[in-house]
Order: sequence, then structure tokens, then C-alpha cells
Amino acid sequence: MLIRAFDPADTESVVALWETCGLTRPWNDARRDIERKLRVQPELFLVGERDGRIVASAMGGYDGHRGWVYYLAVDPAARGEGLGRALMDELERLLLDLGCPKINLLVRDDNAAALSFYDRIGYSRDASASLGKRLIPDVTAH
Repeated sequence: MLIRAFDPADTESVVALWETCGLTRPWNDARRDIERKLRVQPELFLVGERDGRIVASAMGGYDGHRGWVYYLAVDPAARGEGLGRALMDELERLLLDLGCPKINLLVRDDNAAALSFYDRIGYSRDASASLGKRLIPDVTAH
């Protein structure tokens, strides 16, 4: 798998991958997330390509205190081949190069497969609560 920075031409393939992997939600516009990411640290938005096809993605960020990972996705047909680990290794390397001391990420509590994956690659569960407040709605309430 070739790991490279996301290119805007990858948008539809990446959104389709996220949808296949169950990462999208109706209240969160994936295309807007991509547009926003391309304005801030686009070099931390990675894709994995195999035979000219996007098979994996990971979106990272660093705020000077913590690194964050979002949208780690691997095509279900390619799971178990180390692609997710390879993307995480590269993202960790890039964040470490920026001086990032710790990475945080969010996993939905019912996603046992993702939790197991992160356990296997050395992540541990922090005793904390995730809170959020939407400042810009992606969808208009009907």
C-alpha cells in the first residue's frame, strides 16, 4: 500500500470508504469535514492507495498539546492485512516529528472491532468523558 497525503481528487473515494466503514453520520457532512481539514494541517490527512484505489484513510491533527486521529478507515475487504497499523504508524511518526507528546482519539463505545484494534497497537482507554458542542451545523433541521 502506498501511503500519501490526501488530494482533493480523492474526495469521493474517501467519502465512499467512510460510508462503507460506517464512519459517517447524518448530522456530520463528510465533504465539509474534508474541506475544513484541507485548511488546517492537510499534510496530516493520509490515504492508503493500492492499485490506484483508495483502501484506507486517516485524518490527524495537532493542537500543540495533543494529537488527534479521526476517520481511520480500512476497506473491509482488506482488513487484517496491517493497513490500519501502517497508517497509524505513519501518522504517529508525523505527529512525533511535530513534537506531539500524546495522541487521543475517539471510538464509539459500541465499536468493539475498533476498540480491539487500538488495544492491539498500544492505545489504552483514558478515564474521561467526551463532550461536544456544535458551533456550525452541517445539516439544517427540518
